[in-house]
Amino acid sequence: MITSSTDPQPADFADVRATNLAVVLRFVREHAPCSRADIAASTGLNKATVSSLVADLIDRRLVRETGLTENRVGRPATMLVLDGSPYAAIGLEINVDYVTAVAVDLAGERLLSWRRAFPGSVAAVAAIVRRVVNRMAKEDKQILGLTVAVPGLVDGQGVVRVAPNLGWLDTDVSGDLAKALRDPGFPIQADNDANLGALAEHRFGPHGAVSDLVYLTGEMGVGAGVILDGRLRRGGRGYSGEIGHIQIDPQGPECRCGRIGCLEAVAGIGAVLEHASPSPVEVELEIEEVVRRARAGDARTLALLGGVGRDLGRGVAILANLLNPQVVILGGYYVPLAPWLLPAVQAEVRERTIAPEAGGCQVVMSSLGYDAAALGGAARVLDSVDSGRLPRIS
Repeated sequence: MITSSTDPQPADFADVRATNLAVVLRFVREHAPCSRADIAASTGLNKATVSSLVADLIDRRLVRETGLTENRVGRPATMLVLDGSPYAAIGLEINVDYVTAVAVDLAGERLLSWRRAFPGSVAAVAAIVRRVVNRMAKEDKQILGLTVAVPGLVDGQGVVRVAPNLGWLDTDVSGDLAKALRDPGFPIQADNDANLGALAEHRFGPHGAVSDLVYLTGEMGVGAGVILDGRLRRGGRGYSGEIGHIQIDPQGPECRCGRIGCLEAVAGIGAVLEHASPSPVEVELEIEEVVRRARAGDARTLALLGGVGRDLGRGVAILANLLNPQVVILGGYYVPLAPWLLPAVQAEVRERTIAPEAGGCQVVMSSLGYDAAALGGAARVLDSVDSGRLPRIS
């Protein structure tokens, strides 16, 4: 399991102990079961320091001992594994028609997974968060933090500068939630949904060993979360990844952003539903109907999905030429449509990518389903722990 986009390393500055605690915690996460000697040999920290750090992590219930192993030269060694069972990281995704909440423990095991209709206000989101927090309190979990995923431009302070599909402008989601929850005692962050989807894929998905990947949201909007050299790339002000508003067809339909022929307008899920059902009632039900028609061989539906796949492939080819990712992952509502979209996407990428064999770029569907962005929110909280922001000893 790949665990963090911020790799702590042994350091000599003032908070050296916190940094080295994070080094040891990360090593245990990636190599458990392991011994104190294993940690010392791999990190360069001396054995006495490692013993002290491990004792601290055990006191915090982040690491636990799990018995002895004799499969080594010399005396049997006490082995260490990740604990973290007293803690919870919460991720929340706000989208056009729903809110998804996910809570995981330090090891990434799911504690809770909810999906609710979204009535459109931050107050309604706060009510859902309160329910999650109360549920975790009943299970004696200490909340490490909350990250909210939003389909829009989110700056470094957690302010949603613009989210066209939500109709939000300059909305301080993290600040408003903190006020609504009356300063809950844990950090609240906000981030772009595609960024968090990429973090989820890198931490929890099958492509964790891939250092260069792009996650494409498949909701009403289309965004790209970009990981290069193992790190999430946000851009100068945090606004990277807005591939949904690259013009694909100058004569195409108007996009919700007000421009013409954007990728989102021609290949987003809204484009599928607009042509498949003139007045969609509920997105998931309409997607299920599209899948049913495609499986039945309906010619109009197959032609629609083929066209959307080709337009989507044109956008993916731009990514392949510009970034040369090893894998592009289609998420959200693209997943159930993938059997019909992927062949057209892959063919278009091969045709339009200048490098041989599309530069090695594979296009695949997400295995995380509709929860990817919320899971990525929880992953961002866990990343902060991996980076040295450890819970205090209670």
